[in-house]
Amino acid sequence: MLFPSSLVLATHDVAVTAPGGISEVLQSLLLSVVDNPVSALMNANFIGILAWAIGMGIAIRHAGATTREVLGDLSNGVTLIVRLVIRFAPLGIFGLVASTLATSGFGALLGYAHLLAVLLGCMLFVALVMNPMIVFWKLRRNPYPLVIMCLRESGITAFFTRSSAANIPVNLELSKRLGLHEDTYSVSIPLGATINMAGAAITITVLTLAAVHTLGIAVDIPTAILLSVVAAICACGASGVAGGSLLLIPLACSLFGIPSEIAMQVVAVGFIIGVLQDSAETALNSSTDVLFTAAACLGEEEKAERLA
Repeated sequence: MLFPSSLVLATHDVAVTAPGGISEVLQSLLLSVVDNPVSALMNANFIGILAWAIGMGIAIRHAGATTREVLGDLSNGVTLIVRLVIRFAPLGIFGLVASTLATSGFGALLGYAHLLAVLLGCMLFVALVMNPMIVFWKLRRNPYPLVIMCLRESGITAFFTRSSAANIPVNLELSKRLGLHEDTYSVSIPLGATINMAGAAITITVLTLAAVHTLGIAVDIPTAILLSVVAAICACGASGVAGGSLLLIPLACSLFGIPSEIAMQVVAVGFIIGVLQDSAETALNSSTDVLFTAAACLGEEEKAERLA
């Protein structure tokens, strides 16, 4: 890692079994996916739980309307509980910060600042380098006027609302002003608010790698790439509540044999820096929705004009 971050974690009396390499990580990933669902729930096998949840979701598509309505109500109930738990998160964060300051002093806060800087730097790199490269590949012209417009019109609003769903009307209005196809943006904007989670993938990856570095686990490039892929896929299912992406960190940590006791400490660290981290994450997520929609629509229009 170019900018390694260290966290203050309570690791005493917790056994950590580091994987031997990419082959062992892949083997562990495969075994976790096919684990018994009851065993996955009992042993906090988040990857197995996710795999069974996806399978059940696909199967229940063919269920009756009543069954789907019941499951929808259950989903809303779980979401309500998650929102309630997150509302109490500041109390836990206060206790964590107080304990950290008492044992490690104010020097521990520098580690949090470094971690936050790495997170924000990665998000800025994606917003100002990676996204423009993708837009240029589609439009074959200077992408920055469009990129800056999307960041200004959509990203700033999303930064303060911290909700991609709440920013959907802003993105729809911006798409309309850009003259995009309504049939396209009326689908892509709401869909992107749900599954386009580049910022969440960055958060999951960076915090997991910080935990790995803190525990002294060696990570090679293929394993880091695998982590990024897993994080990107898992981020599509991140909860829509503020800080929802942090709840997927234990899943990513399980790739490296990090137990849930330590992984949840990493989640708590994420909540400590969550005000800026979650705001920047949402700004990246939401602005990218309208940016890629605009790039796709404008690219197709220019292609049609060339063929005409």
